[in-house]
Amino acid sequence: MNEYKTHLIKTMKLAYPVIIGQLGFILMGVVDSIMVGELGATSLAAASVANGLFIFIFVIGIGVSFAITPLVAIAVGAKKYDDCGIIFRQALLVDMVLGVMLLVMAYVGADFIQYLNQPEGVAGLATSYGKLLGYSIVPAMLFQTYKQFIEGLSVMRPAMVIVLLANIINAFINWLLIYGNLGFPALGLDGAGWATFTSRLFMAFVLVWYVMKSNRFKQFDVTLHFKSINIKMIKKLLGLGLPSAVQYVFEVGAFFFAVIMVGWLGTKQLAAHQIALNLASISFMAALGVSAAGGIRVANEVGKQNIAEVRRAGFSAIILGGSIMACFGIVFITLRNFLPTLYIDDASVVSIASTLLIIASIFQIADGVQAVGIGVLRGLTDVKWPTLITFIAYWVLGLPSAYLFGFILKFNVQGVWIGLLIGLLSSAIMLTTRFNKKSKHLIKV
Repeated sequence: MNEYKTHLIKTMKLAYPVIIGQLGFILMGVVDSIMVGELGATSLAAASVANGLFIFIFVIGIGVSFAITPLVAIAVGAKKYDDCGIIFRQALLVDMVLGVMLLVMAYVGADFIQYLNQPEGVAGLATSYGKLLGYSIVPAMLFQTYKQFIEGLSVMRPAMVIVLLANIINAFINWLLIYGNLGFPALGLDGAGWATFTSRLFMAFVLVWYVMKSNRFKQFDVTLHFKSINIKMIKKLLGLGLPSAVQYVFEVGAFFFAVIMVGWLGTKQLAAHQIALNLASISFMAALGVSAAGGIRVANEVGKQNIAEVRRAGFSAIILGGSIMACFGIVFITLRNFLPTLYIDDASVVSIASTLLIIASIFQIADGVQAVGIGVLRGLTDVKWPTLITFIAYWVLGLPSAYLFGFILKFNVQGVWIGLLIGLLSSAIMLTTRFNKKSKHLIKV
């Protein structure tokens, strides 16, 4: 127990800056939703659809960039410090090329929202907003590359501070451009899109400046001067990153398709879904923070070739993630009637959202366990089986269940959320089982 206690403490020390940073990142979306919510249910519903499409595309980049952290952490654990710089430079090349490709996908993809059979008035707003969000992908990918690299070195706080500062910028520009304050034009939902782009540009610029100027990273050669294209390392990054990207596409894609299904039910249901999902996303950032820390801790022990410590690091992270999310579940149940009122004053939307928060409170533990499970398996460089698991959990079990309960059994939007709960629970069980099996054997480094 003392050994697990030590791992829990070390994981939490790594996790809390990531949690705060991730909360700051998602807080941008929360602030956007709250401020856009004052424009009415139609604008809030449009934001839900556009954000769903954007995240569905952007997670490809996030997943690929996630390969950086475990590779760097393993190199540090094995004391192969020269490899860290090689990983960084090749990852930066990969991520920038991918960022441009994803920008094009997001911009073109926004035009297809009109074919998703959404409520009247939603599609036009969502299309314009979605294109603006697409502009932010390249700076977001630049930030993500540097962030994942320094996190692999267990340097977590700089990204946290930068994201928190970006929130202030985002909120202020929202205030200027959504409502037209201080003489600026009132752009409505599009104003929130420009605010997001500006804040992400700020995040990228400041983190790049910090890493390039800090002496602690000099030994890794973090300049933008490429010595060569290392095909072997690029293949290694893509071999780990692309399956991770597919994992997130399966998961986020399921949630995006759930948004589409809820849109078939009506504008108020879609607005309520956006509120509940937005709140659930806040708690999920805590799980992502523990997932990142757990993956780093596991990867360090893999580099040291210590099976016992690999297992302790992984299971302590899973326990920590599940416990934190259980606390959020209690908050959701207790404040289910109050939290939606922070977004909108439509009584019917608030009523629907409060019922969804009851379901969200139940799946918090499962969501935490599955998120950390993916992270610790990534620390083992195990990505292919988790990819299959996420496909089965969300697309074979979760979404069909959502359609069954939501439309065939006519449980409405609550039925869709029951289906999501089934998907998350299935993922949590299978990923934990996979880590228990995979961590019993040494991983070659």
